[in-house]
Amino acid sequence: MPVEIRELVIRATVESQRAPETIATEGRDQELEDIVSQCVEQVLDALKREKER
Repeated sequence: MPVEIRELVIRATVESQRAPETIATEGRDQELEDIVSQCVEQVLDALKREKER
């Protein structure tokens, strides 16, 4: 008998150390935003595929 998951809870803890504002940190922030957006897109695609089944 298949098991159906009706709720998905994702928790994350993010800790960052304060660093002086520099151009390098701004570039790093953009990289992190890109990584997070890619992860979100992949999760949504996986959920969509599961829903189509």
